[in-house]
Amino acid sequence: MSNTKDFFNKQLYSFEIGQHRNQEIIRIIFPYDLKLIEHLKKFSKAKWSSSNKNWYVPDNTFYRKLFGLEPKSLGKSALSGIHPVNLPSLERFTEQLQLKAYSPNTIRTYVSEFAQLLITIKSFSVDELNAERLRSYFLFCIKNLKMSENALHSRMNAIKFYFEQVLKRENFFIQIPRPKKPSTLPKALSTNDVKKMLSNIENKKHQLLLKMCYGMGLRVSELVNLKITDIDSNRMQVLVCRGKGKKDRYVNLPETLLKQLREYYKEYKPKKFLFEGHYGGRYAVRSVQQVFKNAMKKVKINKKIGVHSLRHSYATHLIEQGTDIRFVQELLGHKDIKTTMIYTQLTDQTKRKIKSPLDNLFGSE
Repeated sequence: MSNTKDFFNKQLYSFEIGQHRNQEIIRIIFPYDLKLIEHLKKFSKAKWSSSNKNWYVPDNTFYRKLFGLEPKSLGKSALSGIHPVNLPSLERFTEQLQLKAYSPNTIRTYVSEFAQLLITIKSFSVDELNAERLRSYFLFCIKNLKMSENALHSRMNAIKFYFEQVLKRENFFIQIPRPKKPSTLPKALSTNDVKKMLSNIENKKHQLLLKMCYGMGLRVSELVNLKITDIDSNRMQVLVCRGKGKKDRYVNLPETLLKQLREYYKEYKPKKFLFEGHYGGRYAVRSVQQVFKNAMKKVKINKKIGVHSLRHSYATHLIEQGTDIRFVQELLGHKDIKTTMIYTQLTDQTKRKIKSPLDNLFGSE
């Protein structure tokens, strides 16, 4: 604990962006340990929140760099690069996103992407851009900025929102071609790997976290937002409130988890959220990601995947055991059946049985 490098150890500390008394802050979450507190005080001016039961610091560039967090999407330096003629457009853009109740993450992403266009065009009014000029700008993003297809789609979506939702220029983007996205398959674990990983987690809370993530196909954001009142043990169902697209849905509670859930509740006594940090409040997404990473490392599963792969594994294994694709769609909360159909490409048993002609030639050797 002698230098700031230890502060980047996500096994000791986790961080969560939030608000406290109308101030943007970074919550610092870690198990109670006097040495960790001393280290925190040595390298920061962290304050203790009695109401939220956690340490926090202002959300600024200094602390984001110190904690190894990504820079804020749009700080004062970015705003200074936008000409005053386009600042009202940025404000209207942000307000429209807020009025349409987009998620904070989407708003941050869209505002950041739109700001990059405003910085590039300098004193030229964004409202006077035509389709041809925008086409040239997107070519600049490809040729000069070397943006990937997915990154370019994100920027185009943000700019499209401004012209169609703020300026009300419908069909403005029809003339602008979009790059074809790479077709990638979701990465899933085998049933053996899932069992091996879950069976070797000693911490009961950590094991339950990942069991629920896999056993119900939850997104990490959905997992940490689960409340105690969302668990209906009588009907063996769990209510997922405001999942992706702000839709509620029910998922089945695995029978094998009921006893473990009750034991967990008696031992940890959560107040509001099913999974809470050491000082209360919802468990941090980053902490769940770290739990998964540590669990994978422990059983030496060397795959470049994140905790979201447990959701992919849930869907894949459901289809493999013969579950109707329409039920899988409903359980996952997919709006379009096409999204769910992607998993059938991972589970085509007939295709796997096809023998390569190479095996016919050399298989007997």
